[in-house]
Amino acid sequence: MTKSTIGRYWHVVTLVVAVFALVFQLYLVATGENILDSSAVTTPRPEQVRRFFSYFTIQANFLVAVSTFLIVRGRTESQVFRVVRLASLVGITVTGIVAAIALPPSPSYTTGSLVCDRLLHIVVPVLTFVGWAVFGPRGTVAREDLLPSLIWPVLWLVATLALGPLVDWYPYPFLNVGSIGLGRTLLNCAAIALLFLALAALALWADRRLSRDRATMNA
Repeated sequence: MTKSTIGRYWHVVTLVVAVFALVFQLYLVATGENILDSSAVTTPRPEQVRRFFSYFTIQANFLVAVSTFLIVRGRTESQVFRVVRLASLVGITVTGIVAAIALPPSPSYTTGSLVCDRLLHIVVPVLTFVGWAVFGPRGTVAREDLLPSLIWPVLWLVATLALGPLVDWYPYPFLNVGSIGLGRTLLNCAAIALLFLALAALALWADRRLSRDRATMNA
């Protein structure tokens, strides 16, 4: 079995796991098992579902599913793919790091809740990062893709801050204007944007380095 064949299977597994985790998570939310927001017990179900789609983790996993689907289908030549791939890689990496450091699973989780939590926060990030680092595809990060890759996180931040006062809810404490104030919230947003840009630039450097190393081995 060739490395490219193993890589294809790896991306297929990543796609299947991400889609399964997202669908299972949505099912649990829609059926009343509030594993994302324990304060939403009395919140109307439509609002709970809207909140599901508002989480950075959910959106990062969705972008992973989109980018791996394009890889499996062989549609990797456009800038749209490169931007989505880069944004999903950085977003899911941030998700995995934060989860490993600061988001342990709740002791009140049911078995289904725990499975979903670990798939979305640990398994998909690891599969995505290893798949990118080991199997590629290489040469899918360009300098002109760095700023476009910020479109998603910036829009997510803007939408979160705009909707927060209207629905009296924020997905994360570091964005809760009512609790920490507008000034600190904006500083946190700037830090997030800089972190995202720095990781995207690191991915650009690593992609070029890995591409050179592969070319050297094949020479």
